[in-house]
Amino acid sequence: MSWFKRKAKGILTDTKDKKETPEGLWYKTPTGKIIDSSELKENLYVSPEDNYHVRIGSEQYFEILFDNSKYTEFGSGLTSADPLNFEDTKKYVDRLKDSQKKSNLKDAIRTAVGKLDNHDIIIACMDFGFIGGSMGAVVGEKIARAADKAIEKKCPLMIISKSGGARMMEAGISLMQLAKTSAKLKQLSDHKLPYISLMTDPTTGGVTASFAMLGDINIAEPGALIGFAGPRVIKETIGRDLPEGFQTSEFLLEHGFLDFIVNRKDLKATISFAIKLFNN
Repeated sequence: MSWFKRKAKGILTDTKDKKETPEGLWYKTPTGKIIDSSELKENLYVSPEDNYHVRIGSEQYFEILFDNSKYTEFGSGLTSADPLNFEDTKKYVDRLKDSQKKSNLKDAIRTAVGKLDNHDIIIACMDFGFIGGSMGAVVGEKIARAADKAIEKKCPLMIISKSGGARMMEAGISLMQLAKTSAKLKQLSDHKLPYISLMTDPTTGGVTASFAMLGDINIAEPGALIGFAGPRVIKETIGRDLPEGFQTSEFLLEHGFLDFIVNRKDLKATISFAIKLFNN
């Protein structure tokens, strides 16, 4: 057994001859299920084994909801300023530049107009990849413009929330967006146009405290974290253990905060049905 007598130890393959496994070949869900990435995409980024809804961005939602993935984006040129000259671990202006470079987004929300099952619709979708989907002046302004466009086109507005809450770097300016977006949705209601709110994982903070919970229909994806303050903060504040599943979409549905929970594969058909009900 020549291998037993060999002096060199370990793997002797030259670096140039090593074959690396391509990145993104597999995806492991938090429950430990492993799925091929291409199969995951075909299944709308939902694990077929445990129904875990992987966090996705505006581009994927637009592809899922708009007919033939065709839509026209508006307000794409809006970017945040830094009126407070804010700086924590880094300057806010630098944080914005880094986030724009990494995410290829201008800010934490995108707005678009198109057709869903041949119905005109405006969709505003948040992106968690941009500073945690935080709500600053740009998010508030784009939602306001989305409401204005829905009124102009006399069509429904849908907002897909995915956020850590208000953007602390904009302080009071960020908090003003709670009132601004709520007022715009009131205008939409005055014109008797439907507003559909979809809450995805996570929907928290000032977003939950404003437009996310104001829908004519409030729906959520399975297993989404939805709330104002996080469970840890609440537990430390009240000094009590929280109920099992607290702040999940299933818990909120049971306690009357949601109208229903929709699997991603059924999302387009459900929204289409809701629009038909409103139209009638």
